[in-house]
Amino acid sequence: MAKGRRAAGDTGRSGRRAGRGRAAEPVTEQVAGGLAELEPDPDRPRARTLLIDGAPQSHVDPDDPARLEFSYQRRLGHVADLAAPPGRPVQALHLGGGAFTLARYVAATRPRSTQQVVEIDAPLVAFVRRELPLDPAWRIRVRSGDAREVLAKVADGWADLIIADVFAGARTPAHLTSGEFVADVRRVLRPGGLYAANLADGPPSLGFVKSQIATVETVFPEVCLVAEPAVLRGRRFGNAILVASDVAVPVGELRRRCATDAAQARVEAGADLVAFAGGAAAVRDADAKPSPEPPPSVFR
Repeated sequence: MAKGRRAAGDTGRSGRRAGRGRAAEPVTEQVAGGLAELEPDPDRPRARTLLIDGAPQSHVDPDDPARLEFSYQRRLGHVADLAAPPGRPVQALHLGGGAFTLARYVAATRPRSTQQVVEIDAPLVAFVRRELPLDPAWRIRVRSGDAREVLAKVADGWADLIIADVFAGARTPAHLTSGEFVADVRRVLRPGGLYAANLADGPPSLGFVKSQIATVETVFPEVCLVAEPAVLRGRRFGNAILVASDVAVPVGELRRRCATDAAQARVEAGADLVAFAGGAAAVRDADAKPSPEPPPSVFR
């Protein structure tokens, strides 16, 4: 346990000041994926950032669950906003749980939605539930298990929205990068629904992201990519959101929303996306590989 940080379960409750004039301390616990830490946000009394082995995973503000702190999560939030008319309940499947940030966001912005969250790290689920509990009124079911194995058990056409944000350490597992996996995503997605995947890649070629574009295009007829210009140009390592559907993705509205963010992102679609992918080969189970290891400087 890091010096000056309390272990989960010690005296004191996360999200409350430990004493008058004293800031809340980080909470740490060993989970299956490494050392989990909930770090207080100095600007928001009950907000926390989840880190695993020092790598930031997600940010949660229990007082404002509709607030998305991380840029990539705001872009996933834009996709969730476009999955149905404003405020209409949806059925959402989240592959990858973390601190359940996007599930909390959907519950806050679309009351009465029904959601399933799949997280393989059961000790992490218990840690987050204890320190950042979900509102009992939210219809969120959290299932511990492998994302692909649980996906295979979900009924055809169940989801209006599927978000894949799965990382083992800082890498997407190989079995969640193949065409077979994406085909099962489409099976579970209802006609007209939206699929969004958080990808991480960087210099020199963005080969992983390009292969994922090619892979998703073998399954879905409509695909676009959202990322900051420096990431798209291969100048730095970062996140890219791949969005797909069996109907036209609302690219214009997605562009407008991304342009209003503090960290503005570009949306590539149509011929521009084809040119960006540059003839990359689609991935099958037989040759699937995990996403690339990020450089250490990413987490400094």
